[in-house]
Amino acid sequence: MEAYALLIAATLNAGTVLAIAALGLLINEKAGVVNLGAEGMMLCAAIAGFATVVHTGNVWVGFLAGMAAGAFLAALFGGLVIWLGTNQYATGLALTLFGTGFSAFAGIKYVQEKLPEQTQHSIPFLGDIPLVGQALFRHHPMVYITIGLVFGLIWFLYRTRAGLVLRSVGESPESAHALGYPVRRIRLWAVMAGGALCGLAGAYLSTIYTPLWVEGMVSGKGWIALALTTFATWRPARVLLGAYLFGGFTLLQLHLQGAGVEIPSQFLSMMPYIVTIVVLVLISRNSAFIRVNMPASLGKPFST
Repeated sequence: MEAYALLIAATLNAGTVLAIAALGLLINEKAGVVNLGAEGMMLCAAIAGFATVVHTGNVWVGFLAGMAAGAFLAALFGGLVIWLGTNQYATGLALTLFGTGFSAFAGIKYVQEKLPEQTQHSIPFLGDIPLVGQALFRHHPMVYITIGLVFGLIWFLYRTRAGLVLRSVGESPESAHALGYPVRRIRLWAVMAGGALCGLAGAYLSTIYTPLWVEGMVSGKGWIALALTTFATWRPARVLLGAYLFGGFTLLQLHLQGAGVEIPSQFLSMMPYIVTIVVLVLISRNSAFIRVNMPASLGKPFST
């Protein structure tokens, strides 16, 4: 039973990275912008956060550095696609390529660096419950902040005027503009907020989840986060559940390898991505369901 408790705990940790990044991309897409640069932003934020913690010894400052790096790159992306009208998909791919190369260059001298010893976290009393405490209540605060972020985003999108305006920009930017709302500025702020969350995910990855720096350490998590928004049909709560599901599949391969299951390790490494493709194919079979939930102007440029 203890092994299962450890597996659940690891699943929550792995899912947190995906959930934070996917929530950021969800904000982008609710505003009608598709950003394929999540992988690059997460890599740049990962090295920014890791380097900051190496020099300051403070993980929370590292998180802020990662968010700043992600927001800065997202602002560059937003300036190109929102004001200059460049193709969203091509610009996002360029951002991923840039982030992959720049992070590899910037992180050369940090490959052998080690972070300060992190304190063990546990919720008083709840963390002492046998098995349950180990599985659910001994995590870094960011795991619980992410769950709170989901509820906060649900409240913002569906219970506030600002959330309604954001969704209207994603549904019909022409109508929002006719009502006097600054569509371009709203989209830019949404893109930067999404970039900051992708940056937070990258910093969490390099400082808490796997506290080290390795070139290309995001390993496709940005693409899985992008797929999660469609998998969750643009609903924050479903994003969280999907992130834990994919996090579980990521950890399952390690669990099976440790149990001595005679399956090629390459196939086990493919599992999270195979599941991503299968889920997207199954969802895409019902195109009407996708159209009902997808922002109507997703990926479409706005010009006045």
